[in-house]
Amino acid sequence: MYRQSRHLGPRAEYRVKQGERVTASPSLATKYSKLKSLTVSVGYFAPDGVVQYGQMTHAVNLDHAKAVYRMNCCSDECVQGDHEITEELAKAIAKRSTTVSGELCCAGWQNKDLIRKVKCNHVLRYKLKLGY
Repeated sequence: MYRQSRHLGPRAEYRVKQGERVTASPSLATKYSKLKSLTVSVGYFAPDGVVQYGQMTHAVNLDHAKAVYRMNCCSDECVQGDHEITEELAKAIAKRSTTVSGELCCAGWQNKDLIRKVKCNHVLRYKLKLGY
């Protein structure tokens, strides 16, 4: 039986590649054996940084969570963006920090029609609580 392949748009293609990157990375427990607990709190904000779209807090299962730690942009139209706290988490663990907070701006494109024209710029504010 012949099966026609479906063309992925730029957003879906990017997400597939990032998903493969995450899946290929080791678990947090494997990469950071000294880390015993991690709680992540995030708030999603409009590009102006004032209007909040949502927030969440969750305790991370270190055996299942991956060392490449990323979250999707809150904009449903964003292309090649999202937020990744992998580096921030690695630095915090290296310093044995117990609390780290920061802000990341989405570097993706506002939508598929504005690729290479208008940046997304949605904001993610995060707080990490680490236990050793």
